[in-house]
Amino acid sequence: MSSDESTLPKLQIYDPPMCCATGVCGPAVDPVLPRFAADLEWLKEQGIALERFNLAQQPGAFANAPLVKQALEQDGNDCLPLVVVGSAIVSRGAYPTRDELAASVGLEALEPLTRFTPVVAELVAIGAAIASNCEPGFKYHFTQARKLGVSRQDMARAVAVGRAVKEAPAGAVLALAERFLGCSVSPGEAGAPPQGAGCGETTSAGGEARSKCC
Repeated sequence: MSSDESTLPKLQIYDPPMCCATGVCGPAVDPVLPRFAADLEWLKEQGIALERFNLAQQPGAFANAPLVKQALEQDGNDCLPLVVVGSAIVSRGAYPTRDELAASVGLEALEPLTRFTPVVAELVAIGAAIASNCEPGFKYHFTQARKLGVSRQDMARAVAVGRAVKEAPAGAVLALAERFLGCSVSPGEAGAPPQGAGCGETTSAGGEARSKCC
């Protein structure tokens, strides 16, 4: 252990009664618990010493910790889970996030966890190629994504997102045009109003042709 790691405080978690040490083996698992367990593993990788106690299995640990005992006497089991760092309770009644855990043990200066991996970069590029109608870009990033093991299903999702981004402004400007014209517009022959689209010509009193919707 390095000198930096030896100075990091110990973090203790006092859980409410659960079926096991982490609570992730029961029939109805709280989705917060797997996330919290992963966050604790991350803290261990940073050199943080951890202790975790379950009220159902280790009641003595609760009775022998003055801070925890006092919290239970005041608020009952509603104060659990308790997270204690050194001689202070840093969280009570809910499982803190990874950022909150890191800050409580002085790891707030660490580089933030990034999820922008090479796989994510290729999926973003595929979506961008679709949105910009860039055929060479799509071909290139499709090949790169395949080399990284990206599934066709995930690439199809990126394509769908890119398509939605591309079509949204086109749909908006079409809706604007239809609002100004006072009629719906569908594909038709160039220079002629589409049949059945709601627009047509009528003759004015002076014999001039003009559009019904204009």
